[in-house]
Amino acid sequence: MTHHQYNQPQDVLADSSITRDEQIVILKSWAYDARDMEVAEEENMGGERKSGLRDVLIALNELGVSEEFLQGNTKQGG
Repeated sequence: MTHHQYNQPQDVLADSSITRDEQIVILKSWAYDARDMEVAEEENMGGERKSGLRDVLIALNELGVSEEFLQGNTKQGG
């Protein structure tokens, strides 16, 4: 199950067919992807797309997960 079947982070929270832990896994994956996109945008490689990281972090916060897991923790470095 990936975040690609959801249009926005709030859709993950609204999906009652998955557990809280599954929601967290999906949102964390989405957050890592969004963070990578932000890095690419900072390096002028991402074009005009917006990463949506803020919305993902808000959704994670609603599940009681802090954004600290992202600090210095990327797919490449982490």
